Amino acid sequence: DIIPQPLLDQYLSMTDPARAQTVDTEIAKHCAYSLPGVALTLGRQNWHCLKDTYETLASDVQWKVRRTLAFSIHELAVILGDQLTAADLVPIFNGFLKDLDEVRIGVLKHLYDFLKLLHADKRREYLYQLQEFVVTDNSRNWRFRYELAEQLILILELYNPNDVYDYLRHIALTLCSDKVSEVRWISFKLVGDLAILQKFYANNANALGLNFINELVVRFRHCSKWVGRQAFAFICQVGMFSLCSCFMWRQFE
Repeated sequence: DIIPQPLLDQYLSMTDPARAQTVDTEIAKHCAYSLPGVALTLGRQNWHCLKDTYETLASDVQWKVRRTLAFSIHELAVILGDQLTAADLVPIFNGFLKDLDEVRIGVLKHLYDFLKLLHADKRREYLYQLQEFVVTDNSRNWRFRYELAEQLILILELYNPNDVYDYLRHIALTLCSDKVSEVRWISFKLVGDLAILQKFYANNANALGLNFINELVVRFRHCSKWVGRQAFAFICQVGMFSLCSCFMWRQFE
């Protein structure tokens, strides 16, 4: 009753491999691009009409098709709601996480938007996988690591201080030592007042905050290389209040 059945059938037929070979090799990509709009029009109650088509597109041999879906999976999650997202989108999301970098960047750019829609227990499972984003197919793909640091600044609010200390802290310190200065700069914001330190002190996790500051001192202030000591100065600049005040307190203790 929402749209004519022949029109829907025509859309669903776009994933036919024979059609891609004889009509247009880009037809599957166009189908993937418009799928969130079709899902919104049909409504979540009619998701069953699109589910098989979505799964077919998610396993398409063309990475451009999978990349298109990866960039929009967070929008589809909003349309479908938490139950359908957990049942039908999370498995596909997990597959994208292990895909080519060209596909992974799609889920990475909207990682926060997708994770915030999941229940806390499901969301916590991804703490173990965030470390995998540090490794890319091409080590010179520094923008991938830059995007990871930007997303982590947002993602911090989704986890408790202990999870941040046990899992996200290691990633942040690795990014602060990146070979590319642009990645280091955004990572300094990640560990400073704007993110991790603020997370600890806002939740009265002062012991974790102090341990983290001590680790920054050992790792960067006493680094044998000038770039490490420079990093410590920039971290102090970004997190001036929390970091410097606690550092001075540590000196006079």
